[in-house]
Amino acid sequence: MSDNKMADRMIHATKMKDRRNWRKMGGKNYDFGVLISLLVICAVWYFAAHAVDNPFTFPYLEKVLYELYYSITDMYVIKNVAITMRRVLTGSLYAFIIGFPLGMIMGYSPRGLQLMSPFINSLRQVPIMAWVPLAIVWFGIGDGPTIFLIAFSGIFTIILNTVAGVQDISKDFYNAARSMGANTLDIIRDIVIPGSLPGVLTGVRLAIGMGWMSVI
Repeated sequence: MSDNKMADRMIHATKMKDRRNWRKMGGKNYDFGVLISLLVICAVWYFAAHAVDNPFTFPYLEKVLYELYYSITDMYVIKNVAITMRRVLTGSLYAFIIGFPLGMIMGYSPRGLQLMSPFINSLRQVPIMAWVPLAIVWFGIGDGPTIFLIAFSGIFTIILNTVAGVQDISKDFYNAARSMGANTLDIIRDIVIPGSLPGVLTGVRLAIGMGWMSVI
């Protein structure tokens, strides 16, 4: 595949990322619809569990809620949740440190996008579980492999959304800045970074969510 086609594929991937699509699909009554859906699910769960009357295969809703309350008030569980949260935030921070500058370069420079997109597209196709043996060999047993996998799962999301955020900036801003004598550093500082923040924040939010999915 040529560099141009790889760059086009990268750009297409950025446009397909989550940008509050579910909320837009639900319209202005999205929050109300979510509440109704949860109530319906709880009602179906409650009556179905009592109809089956076998907690081993279909636990009661009230029992699950009780255990949830017990878990969130147990210090042992809270301690382990805090450890997990530290790992997720640490891995997401590493993903941001690596993914943000790469996304900026790829979004601002067409040449950088063409050069890097083949490597990024190749690496992000590898399933996260395929990296587990290598992560253990590289980092040993402990927090190292977990943080590596969390960072690896989120770095591409940050890159793609940062690229999309940079490319969503109107060309008129660049032309206006250059007409007033701004150099490349001024454009990056005053236009590219502030203008790409919506995409960057979306990427960080998604990366943290993917980190929670990868932490196991």
